[in-house]
Amino acid sequence: MEEEIRSILKESIAVKEKLCRDDLIASIEKLAEAAVTCLRKGGKVILFGNGGSAADSQHIAAELVGRFTRERKALAAIALSCNSSNLTSISNDYGFKEVFARQIEGLGRNADLAIGISTSGSSPNVLAGISCAKAMGMRTACLTGEGGGELAKKVDLSVCVPSKNTARIQEAHITIGHIICELTEKAFL
Repeated sequence: MEEEIRSILKESIAVKEKLCRDDLIASIEKLAEAAVTCLRKGGKVILFGNGGSAADSQHIAAELVGRFTRERKALAAIALSCNSSNLTSISNDYGFKEVFARQIEGLGRNADLAIGISTSGSSPNVLAGISCAKAMGMRTACLTGEGGGELAKKVDLSVCVPSKNTARIQEAHITIGHIICELTEKAFL
């Protein structure tokens, strides 16, 4: 079992080392800049995804609204996976594909930044949420895995983690989320 643990850790490290590529650093920087610009203009960061990506959305939103590492004013961010009444009523009445789009339509404004998170880049409800955000004039972004799927083609900004392993992609996504939180927080100190 020790060797398996060592192997998993090495694989995780290897994926994060790939994030140091110049193109990925530039993509992460652009996403952090988009968050700062959105917040400075009075918009909010709207995050959404399924499963582990929903958890990442909640984590990132919480770091922005609360604090990441330093005291500063609260920043406007929301994860669309938190309200069980919204999730279940929209899914029941409109279908699960519309669970994020309907919330974006009701809660979003064109000054907002919509960030869809999907390891595959092909989650129908995340794609629908991004389509709705674009139609409303929002800036759009995504965190995905290798290749980016259809999602990376639809957004203004994408960060595609160079891995096909869902767990390693999710680990990289939360690292990227923390980087975005740290850079965004620094801009508001």
